[in-house]
Amino acid sequence: MSASPSPVPDPTHPIVLFDGVCNLCAGVVRFVIERDREARFRFAPLQSELGRTLQREHGMDPDALETFVLIDADGAATRSSAVLRLLRGLGPPWRWLYPLRFVPRPLRDALYGVVARNRYRWFGRSDDCLLPTAELRSRFLA
Repeated sequence: MSASPSPVPDPTHPIVLFDGVCNLCAGVVRFVIERDREARFRFAPLQSELGRTLQREHGMDPDALETFVLIDADGAATRSSAVLRLLRGLGPPWRWLYPLRFVPRPLRDALYGVVARNRYRWFGRSDDCLLPTAELRSRFLA
């Protein structure tokens, strides 16, 4: 018997998969929540069952926690591409950074990789996943 497929992302609610024990990643989620005026984005830890399922469905290794993932109407994006698509979705002034997509991806991803490899050392990690407040719980899928 096969597992049922994960919910199809609602194009009006992009999904951000983040490292649930990374303090930097939790900070990024808080940054997005504070600036997402229309409450469009939904969130799930990479380590959650839903996060792992969505990663597999998009051809990613769910055990490689070196990136966050954005899943929207255009599909799944990782690394610097996910960051830029996320900023585009926040609206002005953040969307004005989206033209950085014209910087060659290997260069963007190299910088992203430096931060990703050092995120626990620089920002620390938590023993628990980010716990949303009651008012934000509906925006967290797992």
